Amino acid sequence: MLALISRLLDWFRSLFWKEEMELTLVGLQYSGKTTFVNVIASGQFSEDMIPTVGFNMRKVTKGNVTIKIWDIGGQPRFRSMWERYCRGVNAIVYMIDAADREKIEASRNELHNLLDKPQLQGIPISHFSGLFNIQNLEEAEASPEVFQSFLALILELLSVPLKY
Repeated sequence: MLALISRLLDWFRSLFWKEEMELTLVGLQYSGKTTFVNVIASGQFSEDMIPTVGFNMRKVTKGNVTIKIWDIGGQPRFRSMWERYCRGVNAIVYMIDAADREKIEASRNELHNLLDKPQLQGIPISHFSGLFNIQNLEEAEASPEVFQSFLALILELLSVPLKY
């Protein structure tokens, strides 16, 4: 009986409680930002990714949580846009391809440049490293655990209780 009441209360809360958040994914080119967004949104992986030109925006809703995700191009000509798309968001996720050893130093420098921006002070910043290496993608494909772990990280950054 207690479980039934608990489920009924959860359902009732779901009618009124909705969490909306906005975050920006940044990182060097080919760090897996767009792939990550696609896996989170659709649960599917595609090897035929086209590099992001400028930015893409996608809203992902799971349960009562809607996340507006800004996926910003990582090529050098787009890095000056990062700060603009990071202002006012709930969190920034910095993607790093840990398998690409040649870009680790450049990635570190760009992350520090971003952290030095006074307008971004107070916005939680986290990073995902090597999450979307090719060997991991087949395991992650269509996995709700990928979204749940991503959502848990973002909600932890925002100190929002996790509810489904």
